Amino acid sequence: MRLENKITIITGGAGGIGLGIATAFVKEGAVVAIVDLNQQAGEAAIKKLQEISPNSMFIQADLSDTQALPSIIDQVVKAYGKLDVLVNNAHASRMKSIEDLTQADFDFSFNTGFYPTFYLMQAALPHLKETKGTVINFASGAGLNGDVHQASYAAAKEAIRAITRVAANEWGQYGITCNLISPIALTPGVEQWATANPDTYQAMLDKNPLGRLGDPEADIGRTAVFLASEDANYITGQTMMVDGGSIKLR
Repeated sequence: MRLENKITIITGGAGGIGLGIATAFVKEGAVVAIVDLNQQAGEAAIKKLQEISPNSMFIQADLSDTQALPSIIDQVVKAYGKLDVLVNNAHASRMKSIEDLTQADFDFSFNTGFYPTFYLMQAALPHLKETKGTVINFASGAGLNGDVHQASYAAAKEAIRAITRVAANEWGQYGITCNLISPIALTPGVEQWATANPDTYQAMLDKNPLGRLGDPEADIGRTAVFLASEDANYITGQTMMVDGGSIKLR
């Protein structure tokens, strides 16, 4: 029970990596509020999570609506009285070559990834000061490695890395830690992609020293548990590469 009674917000928590993190958290005693655009998936996910942590909740929200983001923080603090951990996992983008990218493509990536991360961090700050809390954001190999057809996604992820490092420096005085996870995980979306692109998928596995993709709960979720626990109190401003050794952070 390393996260007993820690109140946690997880965006994009209805599936994939977000649900993996939520599941790992509630198994360690946390109470989670998962935030997702998909009402049906969110209700299904919270039903499973409440079997472990009955007080956990689902908030349906469009994270691209920046005016509504502070209300997410307010709802959680009103329900539970505090906020210990903010996990900004949600992000969507379109794969296109640089020559084909449009302003709308960049807006879509930044409006679902960077801006929600920033404004939720900003709204959560007063409450995280009170709990000496934790922020966990997400980087990506797309930005670190410069993956082709991922310019809008990579740009937003590197922007998230930048503000996370700045926040680590600014907020350390309050006892708040801010770190990033750069994952590779076998989510349902990746499984569909692998089925459609078996040769590319195998080539990716061949470059992975451990020869497999991560599990959303056992690998990514457990790393997030560590970063949110007292064991990581002296770690901040870092990018944790949870990718089986695929990318060597430079």
